[in-house]
Amino acid sequence: MPGSGTDKTKRWIETPAPVVILVEPQLGDNIGATARAMANFGLSRLRLIKPRDGWPNPRAWVAASGADRVLDNAALFETVEAAIADLTFVLATTARAHDQAKPVVSPQQAAELMAPKIAAGESVGVVFGRERYGLENHEVALADRIVTLPVNPAFASLNLAQAVLIVGYEWCKLQSGGALPFAMPQKSAPATREQLLAFFANLERELERVEYFRPADKRDTMLINLRNIFHRMGPSRQDIQTLQGVIMAIAEGRRGPARGGVLDGTEAEMLRTLLAEHAAAQVPNDRAPVRGLARLLRRNPTEAERMLWDALTKDRRFAGRSFKRQTPIGRHMADLVSFPLRMVVDLVPAEEGEAAAKERADRRAWLAARGYRVVSVTAADVERDATAVLHDLDARIAEIQAC
Repeated sequence: MPGSGTDKTKRWIETPAPVVILVEPQLGDNIGATARAMANFGLSRLRLIKPRDGWPNPRAWVAASGADRVLDNAALFETVEAAIADLTFVLATTARAHDQAKPVVSPQQAAELMAPKIAAGESVGVVFGRERYGLENHEVALADRIVTLPVNPAFASLNLAQAVLIVGYEWCKLQSGGALPFAMPQKSAPATREQLLAFFANLERELERVEYFRPADKRDTMLINLRNIFHRMGPSRQDIQTLQGVIMAIAEGRRGPARGGVLDGTEAEMLRTLLAEHAAAQVPNDRAPVRGLARLLRRNPTEAERMLWDALTKDRRFAGRSFKRQTPIGRHMADLVSFPLRMVVDLVPAEEGEAAAKERADRRAWLAARGYRVVSVTAADVERDATAVLHDLDARIAEIQAC
């Protein structure tokens, strides 16, 4: 699995690039960090001149964080002259002026100088000095150019790997044309003017209802400011749909499908009683009213429904069993249903009239005739101990699955 930016499933960049030469590096950790920086930016050829702690050094592989191939192929030399013998163009990095009549360039300029030479098949190298005091005068004298950075003159020394990373970055940026490896995915098309205008009309209407535009003489200016906010955003169609939903949720006072809505628990129970006694708890044939009734009941649960649903959704035993709340089954509305299990949970209120009780019995018979197992749960039991109710429900499911 890819880590934070490291993906071994992708092809390792193998293109002609400068050679990185470290003169008498002291710590294996710094060599490893240098290899990591090289791998980041497509540099693979590393040459080491007399590492202080010997070579190979296990600490280098630890610090390389997976850039093993750079270290595995590192070449060892005794002198700078030997390390650059096959190169046609050499650059020396330093933070100090060496008083030499030699052109001084930035890392970006260095990359621009190296690119055409490497493209022509020449071998080019960049020499980096020791951690403590960098390159000596006679070593700088071997180079064609000096590379330095615009740093704080009072604290100009960089860590070895940092210096390599900056040069490597400029090289890779030049080679890639500055193209980034990924961009924000475009998952939704930009919002159309028609969609924006409809959104503004809805927003304006709801703000008028709460008397937001005060004083009245500033109404037009406030509207223009609001519109400009959203125009500057450049919203997508999905953004506007989401914002429409947010505005309507606030306007209607919803608190979410499992937390209660416009009605409180007592009022929600009264709603269900009315439906049971006067509409026989049956849904109309038109699918639009069916969806509207289901949505109304889901947004306005009774206290027992809210507690049972909250406990069920947090219990891992019921994950994947596809329970739904207030869902129509044929002409009846089920409190809880799992279609894969063919199970209906019927939540019985504390008090129920004769008509509502008769309708409940008829509904159970109708569901049973169509292969549904109906499990009755009383609201009082849920409010007393929802966990115990779920334990019994899990046992019933186990019985069903064992059949």
